[in-house]
Amino acid sequence: MKVLYLTPWYPSNKDAMSGLFVQKHVEAVRAQGVDVRVISSVTWRELLHEWRSFRKEGWLPDVVQLNVIQKQGLLALWLKKHYSIPYIIVEHWSGYLPESGIFNTMPAFKNKLYKFIASQASVILTVSDRLEKAMKDCGIQNAHWGRINNVVDDFFFEEKPRIKDKKQKTLLHVSCFDERAKNVKSLLRAAKMLSEKRQDWRLVLVGTGVDYKEVRDYAESLDIPDGLLKWTAELQPKEVAEWMYKADAIVLSSRYETYGIILAEAAVTGLPVLSTPVGIAEEIADLIVPQEIVQNKPGRFAEFIETILWGKVKKSKSNGVKARFSPEMIGKTLKGIYAEIQNL
Repeated sequence: MKVLYLTPWYPSNKDAMSGLFVQKHVEAVRAQGVDVRVISSVTWRELLHEWRSFRKEGWLPDVVQLNVIQKQGLLALWLKKHYSIPYIIVEHWSGYLPESGIFNTMPAFKNKLYKFIASQASVILTVSDRLEKAMKDCGIQNAHWGRINNVVDDFFFEEKPRIKDKKQKTLLHVSCFDERAKNVKSLLRAAKMLSEKRQDWRLVLVGTGVDYKEVRDYAESLDIPDGLLKWTAELQPKEVAEWMYKADAIVLSSRYETYGIILAEAAVTGLPVLSTPVGIAEEIADLIVPQEIVQNKPGRFAEFIETILWGKVKKSKSNGVKARFSPEMIGKTLKGIYAEIQNL
């Protein structure tokens, strides 16, 4: 089986983190014996050049996977019309979410184009129920919808001893520091409130991003006592996994997410979660014990941080974590979908 991935986001020398979730889908499907090729070009010239280079080799896909409905969708449409090659859409984009609102502010012609591309797909897979609902609320229509998880790396599934500091609780936050979406300042205000009550804890902030300096400057303005905040900058996924085994809980403060991979990783490692109601947080409540869902208010955050760090934490009794998030299971699921739509 041969599958062509069309995506505007994919890791590169310029940005190793862009579209990492797409790359992990590619790797998972390749591990199932599927011949996958990827076109992640930004410009039309590059897009067409890469496609023509495949054709010169005599390579033609059986199925196209369009990751995110953007201009690459026009190539998917053309391949369907000229070669009768079906395509599926795997959607990750937060622009449909009401908290983002980007889709409804796009020019009318672009809005209509996205809807047409969506209507011609064999199936639309979203990475969360919230995203599917948001797309339908935006007028995206298709006869077939489904769900696909993002991949959690194998090393998160490894059984490791937890390394705890008996004198200081550790709360972990992993972010790309895009303040509009991630809302780290609200979390920092909560940290300030908690610091005025007790100081036997620390907040470890992992990552970097467009608003990283602004957020750090804001943290300094709050005058949070020394030793309560630790900034690691960007870490490799294996290093994030190591921090999960050192932490007592993880916190997600986002205003909106289409998925929230850190929630799935926490589920796999059995780490307690404090999250706003975004992405898959409510979908995986059965996998994380305890899990607290809070609205984005600093006072509530401070209250629940204290509860989750010093309350009695029950061990997760849930099963099926690997089946939901492992590369093997997700690769098999996608391969099965490709086979199914070929026979439609």
